[in-house]
Amino acid sequence: MAIIKEVRGHVPVVGAGTFLAETAVLIGDVTVGRDCSIWYGAVLRGDVNSIRIGDRTNIQDGAVVHTLYDGAPHPSQAHIGSDVSIGHNAIIHGAVIEDGCLIGMGATVLDNAVVGTGCIVAANALVLAGSRLEPGGVYAGVPARRVKEVTPQQRQEIIERTARDYMLYASWYEGAEE
Repeated sequence: MAIIKEVRGHVPVVGAGTFLAETAVLIGDVTVGRDCSIWYGAVLRGDVNSIRIGDRTNIQDGAVVHTLYDGAPHPSQAHIGSDVSIGHNAIIHGAVIEDGCLIGMGATVLDNAVVGTGCIVAANALVLAGSRLEPGGVYAGVPARRVKEVTPQQRQEIIERTARDYMLYASWYEGAEE
């Protein structure tokens, strides 16, 4: 069973139909929407500020979601929208990821950055603190720069398919039928 831990009076809240891998960790002020999946070794640590995740979002193996302390000079919260895929070993630190995004494997999105709706952040990209990524772009590099527009085919075959596929994968672990 996943580790779900109360901290500072906050108990994580998990929506109906959400799959939590046995080694997933949810701590403190964390709210996860409906039909999500939080995979092996993923850590959502809402001990110092809040983490909010929409519906049908997947946080893949080894990903870390954290924030800056609410008493710090520039606190941050993590808000991840609906139909978002956070790739293996990605780090979301106090950033906003709007709906329908894909954050690639090993990518890092830092405090108070905003990733606009429908973006793809490439594997190993670094989105600097306070950055504003315009909706519908593909961002890559260190630091991340817009390299092109997300095409309708990419939206369908990468962003939407990945979110949908992870709902399917989660069903295998719950013993549900396809």
